[in-house]
Amino acid sequence: MRNWIVAGNWKMHNTIQESVTLAKAIKEGTKDIKNGEVIIAPPFTSLYSVGDAIKGSKVSLAAQNMHYEDKGAFTGEIASGMLKDTGCTYVIIGHSERRKYFHEQDNDVNLKVKKALAVGLKSIMCVGETDEERVKGITQSVVGRQVKQGLSGVEKIDNIVIAYEPVWAIGTGKVATSNQAEEVHKFIRGILKDLYGNAANDIRILYGGSVTKDNIGELIGMENIDGALVGGASLKPDAFLGIIQQISAKK
Repeated sequence: MRNWIVAGNWKMHNTIQESVTLAKAIKEGTKDIKNGEVIIAPPFTSLYSVGDAIKGSKVSLAAQNMHYEDKGAFTGEIASGMLKDTGCTYVIIGHSERRKYFHEQDNDVNLKVKKALAVGLKSIMCVGETDEERVKGITQSVVGRQVKQGLSGVEKIDNIVIAYEPVWAIGTGKVATSNQAEEVHKFIRGILKDLYGNAANDIRILYGGSVTKDNIGELIGMENIDGALVGGASLKPDAFLGIIQQISAKK
């Protein structure tokens, strides 16, 4: 059985002190979790302090983005080695907001995934269609392309996690039904099997998009949904821990 994951993406929220306070609350609330994996992704400015605050706990540290070069004249960017230095073990790559607002392409995602794996960082690679693409009936075409191109040339997938985030559900309050989400998760699993054979059975595929403790129960009951990438609800300890508790109980 695949081990579940709940990852909290804090996006551009929280000062260093606010981040540390939130991290400590999550650390305390997950100390009795027996299975699964909890990950938090604070803003870059808080990574080191949060990493220090969660040392020795069951909570792992992730970054929200990274550059694919080791160093150089890339003002405002951050390198994989810098992330490792703060204590990160994961990095989120290809989030829809990176694709939409910063014009990241599948090739950028691919370069970042390869770099992360090369330096020993685990990747949470995000894929998902817009509302317009879903209405046009091209969800599978879009998501299939993102998965294949994002993983192009990647031979070992032990440290890869896929997050399916329908763009139309991120921050909108809209949530894919459990059947809609499972349909895409199953489709992604099929692509992974074509690429990697039976090893694909071990890849965790997370659902993201306005996830709350009120809607996660039905979603997590589906066969190919292995956890959640949580946005807004991860900023509130009770809400985030409520999601974790439900998933832990069902998986």
